[in-house]
Amino acid sequence: MALLLGVDTGGTYTDAVLIRDEREVVASAKALTTRHDLAEGIGKAVAAVLKESGADVGEIGLASLSTTLATNALVEGQGGRVGLVYIGFRERDLDGHGLREALGGDPALVIAGGHSHAGGEAAKLDEAALSAWLETDMGVSGFAVASQFATRNPAHELRAAEMIRAATGKPVSCSHHLSARLNGPKRALTAVLNARLIGMIAQLIEKAEGKLVELGIHAPLMVVRGDGALISAGQAKERPIETILSGPAASIVGACWMTGETEALVSDIGGTTTDVAVLRGGKPAIDPGARVGPWRTMVEAVAMRTTGLGGDSEVHVMDEGLVGGVSLGPRRVVPVSLIATEAPELVHRVLDEQLRSETPGEHDARFVRAVPGVEAGGLQPKDAALLERIGVGVQPLGAVLKTRLEVAGLMRLVKRGLVQVAGVTPSDAAHVLGRQAQWDGEAAEKAVALIGRKRTGSGNRLNPEPLAMAQMIIDQLTHQTSLALLESAFAEEEVDFGLSPEVLARHVLLQKGLDHHRGLMRLEAGLNLPVVGLGASAPAYYGAVGERLSCRMVLPEHAGVANAIGAVVGRVTIRRSGTVTSPAEGRFRVHLERGPEDFTEAEAAMAALQEVLEGEARAEAERAGAQDIHVSAAREMKVAQAEAREVFLEAEITVEASGRPRIAG
Repeated sequence: MALLLGVDTGGTYTDAVLIRDEREVVASAKALTTRHDLAEGIGKAVAAVLKESGADVGEIGLASLSTTLATNALVEGQGGRVGLVYIGFRERDLDGHGLREALGGDPALVIAGGHSHAGGEAAKLDEAALSAWLETDMGVSGFAVASQFATRNPAHELRAAEMIRAATGKPVSCSHHLSARLNGPKRALTAVLNARLIGMIAQLIEKAEGKLVELGIHAPLMVVRGDGALISAGQAKERPIETILSGPAASIVGACWMTGETEALVSDIGGTTTDVAVLRGGKPAIDPGARVGPWRTMVEAVAMRTTGLGGDSEVHVMDEGLVGGVSLGPRRVVPVSLIATEAPELVHRVLDEQLRSETPGEHDARFVRAVPGVEAGGLQPKDAALLERIGVGVQPLGAVLKTRLEVAGLMRLVKRGLVQVAGVTPSDAAHVLGRQAQWDGEAAEKAVALIGRKRTGSGNRLNPEPLAMAQMIIDQLTHQTSLALLESAFAEEEVDFGLSPEVLARHVLLQKGLDHHRGLMRLEAGLNLPVVGLGASAPAYYGAVGERLSCRMVLPEHAGVANAIGAVVGRVTIRRSGTVTSPAEGRFRVHLERGPEDFTEAEAAMAALQEVLEGEARAEAERAGAQDIHVSAAREMKVAQAEAREVFLEAEITVEASGRPRIAG
């Protein structure tokens, strides 16, 4: 039987795994993710797993990729510069659903056009305004187009996209291609995020495909979607937004495959995020509008709570109050122990100089480096000058920033993915405590000592002993991980406690119950489900989390490569949805890509729509490389009672085509 190759490119590590007959893990391997050249990390991981297994590359019949890059980019506010064409809306509609915030100053054009709820043209598309706008140099990598009621009639979105491609040659994301549901501002937000991710995900896929060919692997490449299903590499390039939560979704599939658990919380800790999902009956719930970081999208994905907390989360010193403390995240930084492996002499020299200084510095144990090969168009002059000053290679942050005002410019460069900052992380603390040993432990100890000597409100040092300071950081990771799990559990509870999951997780009675309070009151609290801990660092951290929450902690043997495992044991699943409305009595309107079509009978309209959707879903599944395709359909009808008779209002039809990916022989 053929071997299946799974690859997961995460924020810190790229994992590779070989599975035979979907039953046995033959070998697994890891390599550092190399953001400046993703092919490097992918190549090293795949080469390592091939060497470990001794397998013949000719046996590999399928390769599949899962990735946290899209998720991490949205959490960290990274991605390409985009232009939004907003048709038929008002300027103030840009404030809906965080759309203006998501644009972050990127160009937007609000023009006349759009359609009515019934699909009729509300106003002519202002093609002249669009043409004039496209003549300006905006320095964007792609465009998003959202038109009013485009899911009822997409004609203006399609025309605008045609004009944009003809004038610029840039990729265009149409909102109606990403969701069939109403809510123009939210569809626009989803299209903006999709356009922002296109370059990043396309580069990842192209690098992966090139490296596989270079290694002699000619099997088809699949990509994991955010709901855990597989799609073709070409489909992922067109709709990269659908790969948000790709890595975590793959980890859920992998967790089920590895453990056989059917009722559990699954918590996957990576370098940037912790992702928690509830498993019921062996399946995760699907969220019709996945939230990632601050954004509520219209993308179907695993119902998962993503928190900016991981092994590479930035450690913040809280110097207020008499005791002080630390907090973690949500931003990812490069661990000092890792960056020291790239520039050991410079990093150690700078750390030693900072330790010799009697006064703690604002930028102690912090470094910066540019990420080569990233498009830097559209930068403000001051930001461009700062990027030029950073130059090539690792530099101490204090030597780069000349004024406090430049900190904001640095953050803008980080958000664009042009620059990476290094600082103290839980990974460094784990090196100090001997729980991890893959990077430079000596550099980690020096960096942890530097932040431990910072002063609290009492004037005393936070924690002058590196071991104690490292334990403080790990204890904070345990605390924040526990909160993330508790929030997820309360969010899925069937009982309404009258408070939000965030408030309940932090409630004094719950926290005292976790502490097993004994006074006049005896308080006990804990999770009533096991937790499956995933991620390479889960064994280093999650034992304490299980103790804190008084629950069974399941740490499977291959927890560190769960994403890569899930990437190749999933199925191809394509869903398509459409709507039938009734704009007038006796008229039933089907809303299609080619425009609205009317019928005189409701059943005829629904049958016609279902036939179109089934054809589209099957064709997409075949394009994704599925075989033995099964197609199912579900109808959701809205009716009203009027004068003792039932009146048709609307129907939504969802079709699903599913099959196993075709394996090359």
